[in-house]
Amino acid sequence: MDSDVPIIRLADFLKIAGLVDTGGEAKVRIQAGEVSVNGEVETRRRKQLAIGDVIEMMGQQVEVDFDESAE
Repeated sequence: MDSDVPIIRLADFLKIAGLVDTGGEAKVRIQAGEVSVNGEVETRRRKQLAIGDVIEMMGQQVEVDFDESAE
């Protein structure tokens, strides 16, 4: 993987996006099959996401994007 390409894991993204409050909640929801990535149920909390991936949980959709100005 190119070291210049930012990566984020699914559980971390759920917290940053405000879809869950804690890492524990992210783990439970992912393992319960409540989270989908690009329309496919994803049960791996360490799944690496890419820019443009669409995450859906509890009827909310969020597209993965990285704010490069935050570096």
